[in-house]
Amino acid sequence: MDAPASMIGVQGAMMLAQSAPPKAPVATGNSAAAIKASKDYESVFISQFLGSMFSGISSDGPTGGGEGEEMFRSLMIDQYGKSMQQRGGFGLASALQRQLLKHQEIPVANDAAPAAAAS
Repeated sequence: MDAPASMIGVQGAMMLAQSAPPKAPVATGNSAAAIKASKDYESVFISQFLGSMFSGISSDGPTGGGEGEEMFRSLMIDQYGKSMQQRGGFGLASALQRQLLKHQEIPVANDAAPAAAAS
């Protein structure tokens, strides 16, 4: 594939994407998807947080893992993030879930109880 033909295809795709009207968000009614998305986001956030902590740690030394440790450190940090999130994390998942469901105008069980008690 030559460069000019591939550029025309990319430019054409970009023009098509820009000419399409944006789609408005719609309520899915699927709170399970909001729960999963919020937990996944929190585990990624924790992994990024831990990644900056591990960046200053070298893998050299008498018991260091060398290049093997450097290659797989990101995978280990991702697993640490998932594990920490499953054990409660930083508390971001519940706040994110509430906001996702609020923006989709789906009643949240925690918010519905006080409203019913006030009536």
